[in-house]
Amino acid sequence: MTIASHIAWDDTVLPFQLDRSDIRGRIARLDGVLDNVLAQHDYPPAIEALVAEMALLTALIGQTIKLRWKLSLQVRGDGPARLIATDYYGPTADGKPARVRAYASYDKDAIDPTGHPFSQVGKGYFAILIDQGEGMVPYQGITPIAGGSLSACAEAYFAQSEQLPTAFQLTYGKASVPGGAESWRAGGIMLQAMPKASPSVASEPVADNGLLTAADILDDDEGENWTRATTLLRTAEEMELIGPTVQLTELLVRLFHEEAPRVFDPQPVEFGCSCSPDKVRQSLSIYSAKDIKHMTTEEGTVTADCQFCGSHYVFQPNTLGFEATEGPDAKGSDAKP
Repeated sequence: MTIASHIAWDDTVLPFQLDRSDIRGRIARLDGVLDNVLAQHDYPPAIEALVAEMALLTALIGQTIKLRWKLSLQVRGDGPARLIATDYYGPTADGKPARVRAYASYDKDAIDPTGHPFSQVGKGYFAILIDQGEGMVPYQGITPIAGGSLSACAEAYFAQSEQLPTAFQLTYGKASVPGGAESWRAGGIMLQAMPKASPSVASEPVADNGLLTAADILDDDEGENWTRATTLLRTAEEMELIGPTVQLTELLVRLFHEEAPRVFDPQPVEFGCSCSPDKVRQSLSIYSAKDIKHMTTEEGTVTADCQFCGSHYVFQPNTLGFEATEGPDAKGSDAKP
């Protein structure tokens, strides 16, 4: 158990369980993380909103992965928002923060400034990938884009791929306190029915899009518990979710006091990127000297930029590719302003 008054709740994910309903969950707030993620790029408002929602989903979902694992979420669509990609890096040790980064690829000329952010995605798929480390085969699950938000896509993914009824209540946007500068804030709650040893899944989904829903997965008693908990979840107000005056534990008690909520150790989250000169060099190791020459600038160097954090790398051409004539320690081979 955790004492609420001892915790600064910003950039934190708090796992909990509703003992009466046999439902687990996470509640999160992001402020500095989201500011840092979005400060790396000059995104249009619609893309900023999609990245903010995706980063919050990533923090909520990622809290369950093990130390040093990596969770990635991707949405690919045929609309102006072509790709929204996020990564969650599990803590390197107990008590250490997890790291989140995010990136979007989009057609700026096709963005509809008056349209809903989710409408910019179009048709496509939602994917979750889990990398358990070197020597392990990464896990990947994919479902079609569904619902009217990225959180609805995530709910559909868990029902379809994991047979786990899942619900999100999220809010995000720019906000400011009196006398303070405007900054990004996000808050959200994730509920998930506890997995069964042998789930009973309906043979025919009830949803029009052919994807499973909670009604397909839960029996009558479980369905009653799930309906009650998600009804309470929908009463969470925006200002309660983003704070900063309402503590996360206070919100859980306000929403679910009849469900016997029990909290566990919180997980701090920070913005972080895994890029490095060695990783960029490794990605270029498949190219021949001729290919590297085509990449060389007029200044006689090869440059690369990280799409997630904006880091800029500069390399000497003769240190790159499988035909490199000098090692990476050659003078002037790397730079990261």
